[in-house]
Amino acid sequence: MALLTWVTLGLYTLSCKAGTTIWSGSFNAYPTVSAFDLWSWGNEVGEYQWYIHGTQNTSHYLALGPSYKNPADTSETNGLKLTVDATSTWNSQFERTELIPQTTQNLGTGNLFYHFTISHPSTNLPDSTIEHQICFFESHFTELKYGVAPNATYLTWMVQEVPYWGMPFTPGVFFNIAYDIDFSAQTVGLWASTGSNPLVKVVQNVPASASTNSEDWHLGVLRLVNGGTEDWYFSGVYIETGPITTSVGNGTGGSTTTTPASSSTSVSSSTTTSSTTTTATGPTQTHYGQCGGTGYTGPTVCQSPYTCTSISPPYYYQCL
Repeated sequence: MALLTWVTLGLYTLSCKAGTTIWSGSFNAYPTVSAFDLWSWGNEVGEYQWYIHGTQNTSHYLALGPSYKNPADTSETNGLKLTVDATSTWNSQFERTELIPQTTQNLGTGNLFYHFTISHPSTNLPDSTIEHQICFFESHFTELKYGVAPNATYLTWMVQEVPYWGMPFTPGVFFNIAYDIDFSAQTVGLWASTGSNPLVKVVQNVPASASTNSEDWHLGVLRLVNGGTEDWYFSGVYIETGPITTSVGNGTGGSTTTTPASSSTSVSSSTTTSSTTTTATGPTQTHYGQCGGTGYTGPTVCQSPYTCTSISPPYYYQCL
C-alpha cells in the first residue's frame, strides 16, 4: 500500500529584491462575483476577461471567500472558488470555467513567472477518471493536468504533453505553483511548494514552444467529458519578471525571498518505492527534484534517504 508522507526540511532566509509584478490577478479588485460581469468586449475593464463558462449566471460558477485562498497569503482578502458541472459546456463538447488576463502588458517576452495557488475541498471532488486541463496556454505548451497517466490522482505538470512533475492532489492542501517561462530561450521550468512553504524549483527548464498573445493564459479548468459538480480554489495569481518571488503571496515586489538550504518544501508524496541511503561523490538532487529522463543533464543521485524513482519513463524520474 502506498504511504503518504509529510516532510519539512530546514530553511534559511536571504533578503533580496524580488521580481516586478507586470500583471496582478488579485481578487481584491472584486468585492463580489458580480464585478466579473462588468467586463465585456465593449467594456474591457478589470483584471480578467470573463466569458468562458456555461449558460448559468456568474454566481453559479464563481464565488469569493477567505476559505478559498491559501491562509499564508495575507495580501488577499478572498480566494476564488471555481465550479465546473454539467452546465459548463462552452463553445465545444468540453466543460469549462476559465478566466483570462485583461491587460495591455506584454506577458510573453523575456523570462516571466506565472504564479498561482490551487486547491480543492473534500466535497465536490475532481473526477480522476476524466482528463482536466488546468491553467494552460492556448497552445498548451505547458499546463497542469488531473486525471491523466501515469498517476490519475496526481496534479501533474506537463510540457508539450510530456509529464515532468506530479504530486497527489490531496483535498485541503494548497499547492503554490509558478511556471518559469523563458520566452527568449524557449524553455519552461517549474517552481512549487505547499501551504506556507516558499517555492523551490522542482523541475529545471526544458525546451518548449513558448508563446502567448498575453491574453491566452487560462486560469481555470477544462474538463474533457461530462461529469458531476467539481469545486476548484485559486488565489495568489500574478505574473512577474525575475528574480522570482518565492514567498507565498501576491507578488508586490521587494519582499524577502526564501532560499532552500538543501531541500525546502513541505509536500506530500505517495510512493511504494523503498528508500535506501546512497553515498555520492558528485552533485545530488533534492527531494522531489528531477533525477533522470529524456534530455535531462542534472544530478542522477538523490540526497539521502531518497531514491530516483520512475514516474513517467523514459521522460521523467523524480527523487522520492
